[in-house]
Amino acid sequence: MSTSKSINGEANPAADTIKQNESAWAKPVEHLEVSDVADEAMNINVEGKHLTGPLQGFGQLWQKTYRIRLESAKFSPEEVVKFWKTNLPDLMPENSKFYPSMDGVQPGEVLVINAKLPGIPGGMPVSTGVMILYADHESFAVMTPDGHPESGFNTFSAYQEDGVTVVQIQSLARANDPVFEIGFRYLGGGTQQERIWHHVLEELASNFGVAGQVEMEKICVDNKLQWSYAKNVWHNSVIRTTFSLPAYWVRQMLGRD
Repeated sequence: MSTSKSINGEANPAADTIKQNESAWAKPVEHLEVSDVADEAMNINVEGKHLTGPLQGFGQLWQKTYRIRLESAKFSPEEVVKFWKTNLPDLMPENSKFYPSMDGVQPGEVLVINAKLPGIPGGMPVSTGVMILYADHESFAVMTPDGHPESGFNTFSAYQEDGVTVVQIQSLARANDPVFEIGFRYLGGGTQQERIWHHVLEELASNFGVAGQVEMEKICVDNKLQWSYAKNVWHNSVIRTTFSLPAYWVRQMLGRD
């Protein structure tokens, strides 16, 4: 690997660090493009969508942090995050499946998500996705598109604290539209979301031989509803998935034939 030089010809480690950090970020995109994903993934409501952050959502803004300590496990944060990226789909629960592209967890790649949200017996099917906004050796972060249940970010990371590797998931997001806000508040959506990230951290820890307990902290950053974004319901991924399923199944059957 080449080393950057300063004006006087000496090595410039700071410049190398900046270049590495730049390569860890996804390039700006106008809309999402989905590359090859697993055959079983239902790819709806992702292609062509724009990214949305916490400022473009409707509901209350929450910061939720989940942590688990890998006590007695002698693994570095880099080793943990490498395993996490490689095995992300296997760590997810059955009601929330992640399907990375063939390139895996890399900046700019899209993860297709097939999930079932509470609200009806058996759950409401939803197909959506997220874009890998950032990825380095100790963390990766994703950002949501139009129609996703939330508008915001999730960051997955590991770090050292008092000689122990701590694994963390932190989200900063709000419900995308009024329908999702009702789901999160009154239909069990918020509770299910928290169970998902508890499950992921517990599964990750168990792969390193640790049966730890997840600590969760949640803070309401902004309790106001942003009524100017109520129109986001037009992109609601549950509604669009429900109406798209018949046509999707027909295309799948014709494709197999």
